[in-house]
Amino acid sequence: MTTETRFNLTQADLPKFWYNINADSPVKPAPVLHPGTKEPVTPDFLSVLFPMDLILQEISTERYIEIPEEVREIYKLWRPTPLIRAARLEKELGTPAHIYFKYEGASPVGSHKSNTAIPQAFYNKIAGTHAMTTETGAGQWGTALAMACNYFDLDLEVYMVKVSYGQKPYRRIFMETFGAQVFASPTDRTQYGRSLLAENPENPGSLGIAISEAVEVAALSEGKKKYGLGSVLHHVLLHQSVIGEESLKQMDMAGEYPDVVIGCVGGGSNFAGIAFPFLRENLKNGQRTRLLAVEPTATPSLTKGVYTFDYGDTAQMAPIVKMHTLGHTFMPPGIHAGGLRYHGMAPTLSALYDAGLVEAVAVKQKATFEAAVQFTKAEGFIPAPESAHAIRAAIDEALDAKAKGEKRVILFNLSGHGHFDMVSYERYLHEGLEDYEYPAEAVQDAMKDLPQVSL
Repeated sequence: MTTETRFNLTQADLPKFWYNINADSPVKPAPVLHPGTKEPVTPDFLSVLFPMDLILQEISTERYIEIPEEVREIYKLWRPTPLIRAARLEKELGTPAHIYFKYEGASPVGSHKSNTAIPQAFYNKIAGTHAMTTETGAGQWGTALAMACNYFDLDLEVYMVKVSYGQKPYRRIFMETFGAQVFASPTDRTQYGRSLLAENPENPGSLGIAISEAVEVAALSEGKKKYGLGSVLHHVLLHQSVIGEESLKQMDMAGEYPDVVIGCVGGGSNFAGIAFPFLRENLKNGQRTRLLAVEPTATPSLTKGVYTFDYGDTAQMAPIVKMHTLGHTFMPPGIHAGGLRYHGMAPTLSALYDAGLVEAVAVKQKATFEAAVQFTKAEGFIPAPESAHAIRAAIDEALDAKAKGEKRVILFNLSGHGHFDMVSYERYLHEGLEDYEYPAEAVQDAMKDLPQVSL
């Protein structure tokens, strides 16, 4: 084991392939269903929203998919990202555990989201798309796609969850700097948005609502606009695998191998990105790394949700998928981890969790910010509130190792910086934040609105 604390790869080490967990997984996600007919979707239906290259990646069982050179050239703006040992945090905790973090905040937009935004924009460009639509919660995904569309000369409309639009104005400005149009969702630009505003002009919005608006705009554009999604779908998780592939090389440089790999989860993309290559090593090469997904107690889709078929959006326009869900009618509380406020979890990840190949834990908001501040004081990096959930779990693992007198190697994904989240930190430091645990009875009540599926 080296005494170094920072492990940097060169551009020559940049992955040339994305890893597809569906090639090795012993469990397969259920088919994606049409929201109207409840029958398996056809490529023609999906082509209204996505270019064919992404549709083929969505259903592929090929183990490795080559990353186009045009995408790799843009990746080189920030990839490979550093792996850092949190030695100062270890010392403060007094733990025998070794804590490492993969720092995806090194990207130009400050998060892992650009790993999929660039290929999505690329595949849309070569398919002849001229404009895209999308949703965003915390603004990380919207910012990443705004950058990507800028590089490939595509127009972009972003439907940003209204509560985040107010909490994170600088994310909106960042998107606008790249040339994107940003709207607080629900809006009066769509039929669905207008219907919600008629019921409640103060509707705070949700990712499910924002998805509905972005999908509606793309679907009614007569092919002029395509839709981009920042998490949940399999091709998104696939693109994020560069995180774990780099991490495997960097842990080898450190002379250690993780006992546990941790990531926060809202839709599942950054967790899958770091965890799935390590899951491959578990499945194919006999490793026994624990894979721990961390979610807020306010949106506990894995730990309290039901594994069943549900709509991907609130208006029931997006495809039906089998996933851990709180119900598509879920209206999230205004917690400050805006990127984790989705009602469901990626179908691929949901199937793996249901099979016991992945673990999950839910953590409270105040404890999460406590961990974020502790990490910042020790290591100097201020994390996004979403990433702070992974830090909370990593600290808890390190303290558990201390209590048991065990050496434990911990790796977590710091999926984004918190430079645009100062309002959240201010409220934690000066005004206080409230914890919220989503009630199990609310989940059960939402199940009455599930689609009736015969599979």
